Amino acid sequence: MKRNKLLKLAIISSVIVILYMFFQWKIIDMITEFLMLPVLLIVFGFFIFITIRAIITLFKNKNWKPIVIQGFTILLLIFIPFNQIILNLNFKWNKSEREQVAKMVKNGELKSNVSYNSSLIHLPKEYTHLSSGGGDIVVEKSGKNYNILFFTYRGILDNFSGFVYTANDQKPSKKAFDGDFKEIEKMGKNWYFVGSY
Repeated sequence: MKRNKLLKLAIISSVIVILYMFFQWKIIDMITEFLMLPVLLIVFGFFIFITIRAIITLFKNKNWKPIVIQGFTILLLIFIPFNQIILNLNFKWNKSEREQVAKMVKNGELKSNVSYNSSLIHLPKEYTHLSSGGGDIVVEKSGKNYNILFFTYRGILDNFSGFVYTANDQKPSKKAFDGDFKEIEKMGKNWYFVGSY
């Protein structure tokens, strides 16, 4: 490959991988996890192919620029917590709207509207972006207290994650929302991130 062409391809493959890391959960939400394998193969297959070409070019032609770009990208993938950054941004950007939804649930403005599950509420169109996997939230009530789960990832069966609003600021139990939480992290007053996998 010509030097400039390989350099451009190294830049393109690195940018695609980094963009994928930032938008992987939106992509999964759009095309489902069943179709992610071909996307992963294309994105990372292209990146690995260009990395191998860059290594060959380094030894054959002493052209180090493409391998530096690929190496830098690999270091970013190892040391930058892309998922945590995206979750924190999602939480901060949508917190006030999620609190509005929690208030609407508390006041009875939003009630269960899914026939097959009495704890599920399909959000109005202007709020569907607050919960991945279709714009549904799950409400668990016990007496005057209630917890609301906003999905960040809505997998299969008990494989899901999301932000939980707790009216009394108590940590959700490990078995809440029919899950088996391996991760429960306080995000702020009344808010927790949970992961069941």
